[in-house]
Amino acid sequence: MRPSVLSLLLLPFAAALPSHPHEARHAHPSGWRPHPKAPHPSLPVPLRIALTQSNLDIGPAELSKISHPDSPSYGHHWTPAQIADFFAPAKESVDAVIAWLAEEGVDPARVSLSPSKGWLAVANATIAETERLLRTKYSVYTHADSGAAHLACDAYTVPAHVAHHVDFITPTIHYDVQLPPVKRSGASKEIIKRGGMPPAAQLGLPDSASLPKMALGGLFTIFDQLEHCDEQITPVCLRALYGIPPAGLQFATSKNSLGVVEFAPQAYLPADLDMFFNKFLPSAVGDRPTLAGVDGGWLDPTSVGLQFNGESDLDLEYTMGFVHPLKPVLYQIGDSTLSGSFNNFLDAIDASYCTYMGGDDPTQDSIYPDTLDPNGYQGTNQCGAFAATNVMSISYSYDEIMLSPFYEQRQCNEYMKLGLQGVTLLFSTGDAGVASGFGICSTDGQYDPDGIRFVPSFPATCPYVTGVGATQIPEGGSVLSREVAVETNVFSSGGFSDVFPLPDYQKSAVQSYYNKYPPPYTAAQYNNSQQVRGFPDISANGLNFVVAASGNFTLGSGTSAATPVVASVFTLINDARLAIGKKPVGFVNPALYAAPWILNDIVSGNNPGCGTDGFEAVPGWDPVTGLGTPNFPLMSAYFLTLP
Repeated sequence: MRPSVLSLLLLPFAAALPSHPHEARHAHPSGWRPHPKAPHPSLPVPLRIALTQSNLDIGPAELSKISHPDSPSYGHHWTPAQIADFFAPAKESVDAVIAWLAEEGVDPARVSLSPSKGWLAVANATIAETERLLRTKYSVYTHADSGAAHLACDAYTVPAHVAHHVDFITPTIHYDVQLPPVKRSGASKEIIKRGGMPPAAQLGLPDSASLPKMALGGLFTIFDQLEHCDEQITPVCLRALYGIPPAGLQFATSKNSLGVVEFAPQAYLPADLDMFFNKFLPSAVGDRPTLAGVDGGWLDPTSVGLQFNGESDLDLEYTMGFVHPLKPVLYQIGDSTLSGSFNNFLDAIDASYCTYMGGDDPTQDSIYPDTLDPNGYQGTNQCGAFAATNVMSISYSYDEIMLSPFYEQRQCNEYMKLGLQGVTLLFSTGDAGVASGFGICSTDGQYDPDGIRFVPSFPATCPYVTGVGATQIPEGGSVLSREVAVETNVFSSGGFSDVFPLPDYQKSAVQSYYNKYPPPYTAAQYNNSQQVRGFPDISANGLNFVVAASGNFTLGSGTSAATPVVASVFTLINDARLAIGKKPVGFVNPALYAAPWILNDIVSGNNPGCGTDGFEAVPGWDPVTGLGTPNFPLMSAYFLTLP
């Protein structure tokens, strides 16, 4: 199995002697090499100390209290202020670290506490001072492909009496300090590719593995009859498959909200929306989402083509088509140069996350002001600029091995906090079966065309989000046929995490799966410990969606198509709950696993990859389609009975 979050690259020794490292790195990310010359002792260092957060260990139990249908506290969502207070480091931790710094000669006047109380910043620190403080040596590491340069060390020391108060310190082993990078030219426009990431790691770029698979060429004939739903999926097909009512929101539009997240340079074209609605929902012609431009996010009218418009057009056409007249909030992330990341999005909806556990990581996140392009966004990261919507549809993903386990756990904890606030987070799982988004597998935590190890996707493996897989109507079938796991052009990504443990709400389903249908693979191929998070949780049709994109009708496929459908279903359920004075459904996984009968079980198909047939869809939960597809009448009735 792939080592866990605490054992792959980062080895904390929280209770160690002063001479032992607090964190150490055994290997550097692929492509990074140290410069032979040491950095100058007077080089400024933005020294930040992330304090140990309180109550992270009991956060999952608190989330279960408000999310499990049998809990008397179901639906009692927390306010942002309650969350900030609950997870803030103890005053004892703040005092202990400040005292240690003073003992080392750091004037307390140079030390400031962040508004979230999550970290301490030391002003005007230098290489020489930081090396003495942390008993370490810094080097400048340069990435061979991107030219990006980062300040990092191999290990650092914290006194034993302080160690349990310190989560980690930057810049140290995390590559958090970015030096001026080198620009690279892309095929169609100049794009900055951040160091340490495969090209498709930049979520919105045209070569991203997250994007839907779009058919080339336009459609000459569009079918809007149920007898053709095995060839083309339209809103009428999905309504028939899942029992979704035709009228959209009925009761509580003013109280309800749905968010769609897109990353630059992906952007919808207004003419595409009107083209789609003119065909399928004339009353919505002229409707537009409410734009929440994050870190310079805007709608670029000059980038036209399926690789720029397909994702956003698909997401908005289907969400708006189902929840009309509600206008979704479009979280448009990133400027014309930097596409942004999930962390940039989280910054925008939660100010405390900008500084939680040390802030964004320049090896993965876009950092603002954008010094790489004079036309880029010149403001600071937008911290807490926008409210979170009740439901979030996010058709983008990474591979777990693409990011460090630390980075993933850091982000997953924020998803837990959003769940406590009553936010439903839906992430697509990917389209390459058990392989990576690139269709290749891994060896020893690295991409390897000859590798045999399966590659889970993230954030779907985070236990506090809902991962969405994909299905299809069998060839020659109808909307009355039982769907199968998608097997034409794309394959529903699913499997088991190498980072996150098995959540309580999923234990029974996963144990039943292993007892009845044990996969024929070894620990060399995937984490078969039966103690880790399985994914996806739910699925929906993801094959051949009719999409108006870049001025033409075409077909789009993938879990990217399935996710906005599921998001729309939960938005409609929220509409009914809000209308009778109840709260939004919030984190839905415990409720879904407690009542799998409200979903259409998928029992046929598989998700091949890595030279195997992958996992099989079987009765009950499986790591291909999860618990199944929506059955709106049953789901709506069930959630309306909950407090």
